[in-house]
Amino acid sequence: MTEPGASAGTRPVVPAVPVVNAANALTGLRMVLVPVFVVFVLVSEMTHPGWRVAACLTFVVASATDLVDGWIARRYALVTSFGKVADPIADKALTGTALVLLSWYELVPWWVTGLILAREVGITLVRFWVLRHGVIAASHGGKAKTALQITAIVWYLLPLPAMLAGVAPWIMGAALIVTVATGVDYLVRALRLRRPTVGGYR
Repeated sequence: MTEPGASAGTRPVVPAVPVVNAANALTGLRMVLVPVFVVFVLVSEMTHPGWRVAACLTFVVASATDLVDGWIARRYALVTSFGKVADPIADKALTGTALVLLSWYELVPWWVTGLILAREVGITLVRFWVLRHGVIAASHGGKAKTALQITAIVWYLLPLPAMLAGVAPWIMGAALIVTVATGVDYLVRALRLRRPTVGGYR
């Protein structure tokens, strides 16, 4: 029995997913919050407790949208080409901006920020490089990397007592190690995808 409106021997028309949807709206919100976060950090000069808390809360809300928009897109079949491109860009813009600001105020060494940003940009380019061969799915290590980076940034932003503030470099150190390790893992997986097949076997 054919679907209403579809003739025999033809597939039912699947409606296109609208670009303007809840998932993409959250991605757009994250992009909007990046300059707001920058303003709060600059006004605070990383010395005013109230503005530091405001910057931290803005960063947390923006980071939370990265989790929610992906869940909504998958749960309600709202995945779009725009979302696939805009989501990682918004994510890296938020994290990258936070790291640059923390280095600007001499809280995080520039070499740490540079290494993390190089990894993030490099892996994004690698994903595009192997796109026609397959998709490199996010690993558990990649999710741990994101969680550690967010936790470290939040720890630096909060106006904590000296004893607690001293934990931030250790969290960032763990984030750096996982960031580099997962970067190597993604690169290895990408090279395997690009490896030419012989007789149907890699």
